[in-house]
Amino acid sequence: MYLADNNRYKNMRYNRCGRSGIMLPAISLGLWHNFGGVDVLENSRAMIRHAFDIGITHFDLANNYGPPYGSAEETMGYVLRHDLSSYRDELIISSKAGYDMWPGPYGNWGSRKYLIASLDQSLKRMGLEYVDIFYHHRPDPDTPLEETMGALHDIIKSGKAIYVGISNYPAELTKKASEILTSMGTHCLIHQPKYSMFERWIEDGLLKVLREEGIGSIVFSPLAQGLLTDKYLKGIPSDSRAAKPTGFLRPEQVTNEKIKKISKLNNMAIDRGQTLAQMSLAWVLRHNEVSSALIGASKVEQIDDAVKALNNLSFSQVELKQIDDILAV
Repeated sequence: MYLADNNRYKNMRYNRCGRSGIMLPAISLGLWHNFGGVDVLENSRAMIRHAFDIGITHFDLANNYGPPYGSAEETMGYVLRHDLSSYRDELIISSKAGYDMWPGPYGNWGSRKYLIASLDQSLKRMGLEYVDIFYHHRPDPDTPLEETMGALHDIIKSGKAIYVGISNYPAELTKKASEILTSMGTHCLIHQPKYSMFERWIEDGLLKVLREEGIGSIVFSPLAQGLLTDKYLKGIPSDSRAAKPTGFLRPEQVTNEKIKKISKLNNMAIDRGQTLAQMSLAWVLRHNEVSSALIGASKVEQIDDAVKALNNLSFSQVELKQIDDILAV
């Protein structure tokens, strides 16, 4: 029988999420990869349990995480039933809808029908009465924003989610979405954007909107799908994401140009007494608007390595310029 570590809150750092009462762990665990039906259940289970043992209270999912679709939520449901049910009130569990999930016109994008039906399915897969955060996963160019935000508002009123958020929304649309929710009496808790040293778009306006609207953020792919680690310095390992047929990082993305930048960044990290992954996580967390960095993992040791980033979160102006110069080449 699983019993959580009594010291689990001793060393984790928790950051306030925007203008809210919620504190998120600086490092959160995402179940995008390595928690699906194609993966080894006991390894997935071990990672979730270990994450909680070291103070990671937030587990991030979406309806179509797997593969196959829905299977990551089924894995989370299994772990909740067998290990974490007595700790439910210590957990932040999130899910999303917005990408392809089931056939036909009602299984994608941002209609009220899709969002509400998808959340109902997610709750069944995880065996939950509610999720702590429910996101619209991406903007829908065809559904009125009022309909999508109205669905999020009504989901909160139904008790099926405690907070709502958005993901992949650009700055201007984030502001509009926040204003619509506020007019209904619902606060947009959080934004989940893609952000890393190789993907810096949020610096061009979104961080300002988050600050003005009191919205927190949790960034995904802070390690650029594993590129911002020392894993690819000598080629593509057989057990890496780039080598997996189901992964989102393709071999052609591991270019010589990127390897040169990664090598220089790796040398910087060594000088800081960190791994490249740790420095990359510390770098995204340098913004006050970033409440948490969302990591993926394929084994327990990677979670421990990521959390060690919290031992050195500060950067000098010289270091930040050096990073900018490396990335600009």
